Amino acid sequence: MVTKNQIKLVVSLKQKKYRSQHGLFVVEGEKTVNELLQWGMKPYKLFVDNSQRTQGFEEAELVPKAALKQMSSLTNPSGVLGVFYIPEAKKMDDSDWVVALDAVRDPGNLGTIIRLCDWFGIKHLICSEDTVDCYNPKVLQATMGSIARVNMVYMDLEDFLKNTALPVYGAFMDGEAVYGKELPPNGILVMGNEANGISTAVAEQVAERVSIPQFGENTTESLNVATATAILLNEIRRK
Repeated sequence: MVTKNQIKLVVSLKQKKYRSQHGLFVVEGEKTVNELLQWGMKPYKLFVDNSQRTQGFEEAELVPKAALKQMSSLTNPSGVLGVFYIPEAKKMDDSDWVVALDAVRDPGNLGTIIRLCDWFGIKHLICSEDTVDCYNPKVLQATMGSIARVNMVYMDLEDFLKNTALPVYGAFMDGEAVYGKELPPNGILVMGNEANGISTAVAEQVAERVSIPQFGENTTESLNVATATAILLNEIRRK
């Protein structure tokens, strides 16, 4: 039987400070929980609200729907909730491209970018320390399980770029059109904040400024950061 303390712990993990304190995060949904298990993420506790759902979930604890609703971040809980240990960041492999995010704040954008990295085979995603936490429930919901396959690292982005041997490319409105660029087999692609783009301090570490050409007249002044990341990663892989 689920205890009040267990419910309290799971609810507390909606906040970053408690995720950091306990080294735990919560994911919801049968598909996402399954993916994390299949890709070797270590579970702390699994909760289900239906005995039939325990099939395939070893050591899952059957809980009343009311208790799962208390623990859930969703308006309509899916019936499967997993609490997982936050994995340690892996050493970065610089033989391929890396994506770096400078103060991306929207959980949906970060979650989508994690999915894009997974789709395009980008193994490492570097985030500035003021980027939204990748274990935020809304981020995890948007990743659809891709969080299990992308190495997430939070660090001082300016310092990292100063010391890397990889060529650094940054997305700017006034950059050179990416379609005409000769892109190397490895490098770093820096994407900026939704409202302000790449910060001045980080921009000073960017060697190549690239942009996505605009074809429409009187159109939007900029692209969503996740959409722009998709276009640029597609161009990197196409070449």
